[in-house]
Amino acid sequence: MSEELLSQKEVSLRDMQVAAVLRMLFLNQSVANQDFEDTYNQSEIYWKILVLDAQSTAIVSSVLRVNDLLKAGVTVHTLIRADRASLPDVPAVYFVEPTKENLDLIIKDLKDDKYAEFYINFTSTLERDLLEYFAENVSTTGKSERVKQVFDQYLDFVVTEPELFSLQLPNTYSLLNNPKSSEETIDTLCSTIAKGLFNVLMTTNSIPIIRAPKNGPAEMVAEKLGQLLRDYVMNTKTSSVSVLPNSDTLERSVLILLDRQIDFACMFCHSWIYQCMVFDIFKLSKNTITVQTIDKDTQLAQEKRYDLDPHDFFWSQNSHLPFPEAAENVENELTKYKEDAQEITRKTGVENIADLDPNSNADTVQIQEVVQRLPELTKRKAIIDTHVNIFSGLLEQLEDKKLDTFFEIEQDPNGTKMRASFHDILNDGKVNNLQDKMRSFIVLYLTSNVGLPKDFIQEVEEYFKKNEFDITVLKYIYKLREYMQLSSKTLQNKSLEDGTSNKASTENNLSLSSLYSLTEGRLPGTVGNLISGIKKLLPEKKTIPITNVVEAIMDPMNSSEKNLDTTDNYIYIDPKITRGSHTKKPKRQSYNKSVVFVIGGSNYLEYQNLQEWAHSQLHNWKKVMYGGTNLITPNEFLEEITALAAEN
Repeated sequence: MSEELLSQKEVSLRDMQVAAVLRMLFLNQSVANQDFEDTYNQSEIYWKILVLDAQSTAIVSSVLRVNDLLKAGVTVHTLIRADRASLPDVPAVYFVEPTKENLDLIIKDLKDDKYAEFYINFTSTLERDLLEYFAENVSTTGKSERVKQVFDQYLDFVVTEPELFSLQLPNTYSLLNNPKSSEETIDTLCSTIAKGLFNVLMTTNSIPIIRAPKNGPAEMVAEKLGQLLRDYVMNTKTSSVSVLPNSDTLERSVLILLDRQIDFACMFCHSWIYQCMVFDIFKLSKNTITVQTIDKDTQLAQEKRYDLDPHDFFWSQNSHLPFPEAAENVENELTKYKEDAQEITRKTGVENIADLDPNSNADTVQIQEVVQRLPELTKRKAIIDTHVNIFSGLLEQLEDKKLDTFFEIEQDPNGTKMRASFHDILNDGKVNNLQDKMRSFIVLYLTSNVGLPKDFIQEVEEYFKKNEFDITVLKYIYKLREYMQLSSKTLQNKSLEDGTSNKASTENNLSLSSLYSLTEGRLPGTVGNLISGIKKLLPEKKTIPITNVVEAIMDPMNSSEKNLDTTDNYIYIDPKITRGSHTKKPKRQSYNKSVVFVIGGSNYLEYQNLQEWAHSQLHNWKKVMYGGTNLITPNEFLEEITALAAEN
């Protein structure tokens, strides 16, 4: 692989967003690169205050921490709607949404001499009428010389993983699929989505080919986005300097827009991947994990928050792995840390590493070397402790709700023992996992090739009614299955491992109840016992519908004819063609880079499957960025569809 390709591969979407945010914090001067330390070391520091709103706070907090802001010269960060003290000698960097309300607050700050200088940045494009409104009102203050900069930053999206982003538009599926939604509502929402994607493309420095299925929201968004990009291309052609001077200089990328119907069942699935489990079982939002536990003494619910630092080495190395492998790795990291700590205590003579003084003026070179290693070891220990605690919480939930059984059943929905196993789940005597039972039934109903017997469906419905669980959602699911059967095109799944299946194995596997008794409810220090119980329970390695579509478009030479027939019908828009027909017959061509976007909700399961496929292309690497209108948990999506079904 050439050095040029390698460097392209290593620059992630998160890197690009970090670079854009740092450039803004350094008053829109060019930064060294995406590396934090190089940027901080090579850029002159100007101390400043950072003024944010709710949306920009989400954007910044997902990629930077308070210490990162301090290194960039931000001494205070505050909300624009908060009661802020005047700092007339300090410059202020504003990073807010382009709304009239925010403009009025900035104008008021200018009138009140709240800050020395004003560097104003908007999360997305400031519309011309608002720009004129702002300019007119600033001029009337007589202090326009204090406004040093006004920039559109094209950053109105939240990045939570290296190649994962969200536009944070809730209930998109319901709004687009509710018969009561007006044409104006749908058109406005599709325009908002197109503008959000425009921001992503500006940040990634690309004008891609656009592909999307016909006759749905994806096509509407594709047309609107295509027009935005064509307008941009035409405007920059007449400009002496393009905002994207190097966009797609070597090769074109592709933007694949998809509607949620591409794979409805995956939104309800139980996954055995570490990251997916954390997102499903706990609350994972903006790189913060919120774990709800019950205090054993008071029996009261309490929350613990764990911050996932962007530099969390364990998360970056293990979030995509099956739960058993990640659990084994946390045990190995714990052992390695203990060995390193023992070596230090042996060299220094202290009984505990915590007794060492980082500010010590020790004379010996050996002790100085040990003291220099302390910050790195302390940070490592904190990260390991975080994940040990997360695994402990996951284990409790797995045992309490029997979640492993749902995963096993969903792995093989057409298996002969499937219905018998689900019958056992219904009769497990538990009512704290009714949502999980409903989700599993939906997955079975939508993915079973032969369909489920009517008597089995009736039995399941009676079970939920008896337990007073709302089954309104099933009316929608039954109709959706009919719609899927009427569809003339279906996608063909295939394995990620040389075309062979690697089904989940539970051979010689301990039950989670016996596993839990081994650990006595405590994971720290006994992670090894966890490994022995679940090591054999591994997910089947196979591509899912969204990955099959992406492969057919990005790598048609290695895709099945069935999948190619499906994607050949997708619309094809080239925004760089600004004259004549801009929509032409699709060409089967290979792409190395893509942005995949799902309208109606996204999830970590699809993200991980896409990354696994992309990284499996050893001889021809693929870079896949994945995003959606909103990153939504299975239970949240269940509630959204239930509400949609109830309303109609």
